[in-house]
Amino acid sequence: MKQNLGVKNWMFPMPVLMIGTYNEDCTPNAMVAAWGGITLEDEITICIDTSHKTWANIAARKAFTVAFGTANAVKACDYLGIASGNKTPDKVKKSGLTVIKSEFVDAPVINELPLVLECKLVSMKEENCNVTGKIVNCGVEESAMTDGKPDAGKMKPVCYDTCGHFYRLMGDVVAPAFSCGKELM
Repeated sequence: MKQNLGVKNWMFPMPVLMIGTYNEDCTPNAMVAAWGGITLEDEITICIDTSHKTWANIAARKAFTVAFGTANAVKACDYLGIASGNKTPDKVKKSGLTVIKSEFVDAPVINELPLVLECKLVSMKEENCNVTGKIVNCGVEESAMTDGKPDAGKMKPVCYDTCGHFYRLMGDVVAPAFSCGKELM
């Protein structure tokens, strides 16, 4: 029997979205956002509180990148989520992660995270803290691909467990999509 627990935002998996931007002085900035997802084929929407440095950076540059936290970089990713860009302007450097400038948008790409979505700003809505971006490029490290496609098993992405406050590893295959249910037809 299920227990009724009231209104909770418990959804699994919650992605560990690493949002990359540039500060006014061109130093790279990154933060973690868990509330976000693909909203159209070429669009992503992320909830970013308006008090975050990232909000101001996106408003100024009209661009951002979205990488995905991995098991190999989980400590650095966590640091970027708990350190404030308003108080620590060089937090990307302090995290130990390195960046290069995106070829497609005015935002940094984190070298150590194998998959990145490079986005141009579509809209920012202060009333619900939503930032929507048009995906203009998806970059994937060759070492994280199988047969020309991203391989979650090789990337080792992590998700955020909102109930236990843990990062959990993703990537195991449990069944083939669009076919395992056919036996029930």
